[in-house]
Amino acid sequence: MIVKQESLSSNMALKDLPSASPLPTASLVLVFGSVKRLGEARLQSILKSRYPAAQIIGCSTSGEINAAGVFDDSLQITAILWEKTVQRVTHTKMSTMQSSYEVAVDLAKQLKSENLKAVLAYSDGLNVNGSELLEGFKSILGEIPVVGGMAGDGFNFSQTVQLINDKVSDGLVIAVGLYGNSLVVATGVGRGWKPYGPPRKVTKSEKNVVLELDGKPALPLYSMYIGGHSAKGLPGSGLKFPFAIIEEGKRDIEKIRTLLAVDSANNSLTFAGNVDEGETVRFCQATHDRLVEGAGDAAHLIADNTKTNQTGLAVCVSCVGRKGVMAEQVVDEVKLVQQILGSQTALTGFYSYGEFAPRPETKDSVLHNQTMTIAYLSENLLA
Repeated sequence: MIVKQESLSSNMALKDLPSASPLPTASLVLVFGSVKRLGEARLQSILKSRYPAAQIIGCSTSGEINAAGVFDDSLQITAILWEKTVQRVTHTKMSTMQSSYEVAVDLAKQLKSENLKAVLAYSDGLNVNGSELLEGFKSILGEIPVVGGMAGDGFNFSQTVQLINDKVSDGLVIAVGLYGNSLVVATGVGRGWKPYGPPRKVTKSEKNVVLELDGKPALPLYSMYIGGHSAKGLPGSGLKFPFAIIEEGKRDIEKIRTLLAVDSANNSLTFAGNVDEGETVRFCQATHDRLVEGAGDAAHLIADNTKTNQTGLAVCVSCVGRKGVMAEQVVDEVKLVQQILGSQTALTGFYSYGEFAPRPETKDSVLHNQTMTIAYLSENLLA
């Protein structure tokens, strides 16, 4: 596996790329940037001329990640040349959010194979139900890890776009199947959020819309817990107060859900992923230090279980909500990940509207919110 990276800061133009491509024989190129950067007129043609043999994929972000930190309106380009691993790239255009499950089933059927080891998936951030998407993939692929995330649009929540070769569009789901015994895949998920207040039972919900908690209207109860000042800033302030879904019969967090919208007419809360009736939830809050520690937990899950002393790539997908809490100090979580994984591991990634990865210590790929997820990729050429 050979990895080469190029980066353009917010004040650099496409013409500022070096004249020579660092890896013209690349098999796969990952591109992360703002909606504005991905909309630049000559982007696709320049990328294709620099990487003529590659499949080029990517998406818009709420901030871009590389080993040096976190950036806005930059362009992060990561070229990968597989030495033994085989890849297959597919994509589709969403018709409605309600078709998220069926879209994933169709993509998974195209990728399914006996030697499939992992799937990289990047989707629209606003027109896809991430929970349903992951359920669709799992229905066909079982325990094959699905990693990636939902595109971002800063804190605007207006439009996200996806890139595949010569196409930039919203509403896309892009999936890359990676095959062969030489591929090394490891995943990590870290949180850092602390539940507070009593557990609440979801007594009425419709997929990602919660209407009642403990038989009471959801919005007034939520507003009471976050306080009057924060309630005035909803839904934006809700990024700092996600829901923790608690594992059945335990106190452990199973997954976290980010608030996307509120509806005062029916007192409902709309989250970035499904919150099912009967589930137990608690309100969450976090500090900067706890979130950074959570990102470190994700990196340790990889470093403690994988030999990371060879060339590797860590694709980090973190949540826009974490960026909102940590603000200009958000770089600290990326620096800690790099420190733990080591300089031989290249870093790329983005801040998202939802993260795809297996739950910690499991093979159960789900939609996460408010987490730092890491997909570590490498090759064992002796396998």
